[in-house]
Amino acid sequence: MKIETFSPCDGQVVIHLGIAPGARGITLEQTGKNHCYKDRDVSGLCPVHHCCIEGGPERLDSIIDMRSLSKHLKNMGHDVIYSRDAGRYLCDFVYYYSLYHGQGRAALIHVPASGSLASPERLVPQLQTIIHALLRQLDSSEHTTSEYVDSTQHPDQVSSYKRQPLEFKRPTI
Repeated sequence: MKIETFSPCDGQVVIHLGIAPGARGITLEQTGKNHCYKDRDVSGLCPVHHCCIEGGPERLDSIIDMRSLSKHLKNMGHDVIYSRDAGRYLCDFVYYYSLYHGQGRAALIHVPASGSLASPERLVPQLQTIIHALLRQLDSSEHTTSEYVDSTQHPDQVSSYKRQPLEFKRPTI
């Protein structure tokens, strides 16, 4: 099965929301990982060679400084957590793919699956505040990198990689 490649949009950034069972707060993810995708999805599929992009870097960082953003939001009283490990499952896979094809212009926000923070009454206003703060950061360029960040290379080096379709296979049992 092949999935169409990423097509750029006119927006500033792609924002993904994922559910994180057991999370105690909203998690702002900095990094997407390329390898070690071994778990099957709900359709029983997993990526060919257990990676997102063949030949892509091991890790990619968002141009958004999630650490700075999380500190700012914590100071405002929000329940946010900074993370560099999105979990090597569907959310991390999609995030890496967006970072790769969007030259780092993507964000992943994990929300709790249960608990008081998971209620729409609490979650929606916090997400609105987080997304507004994220977009303000992009507009100000104060806490973003100016270029696509391949976190496996020196920060002064910028990488460009050939886009390719994703291929999935059913694991053999």
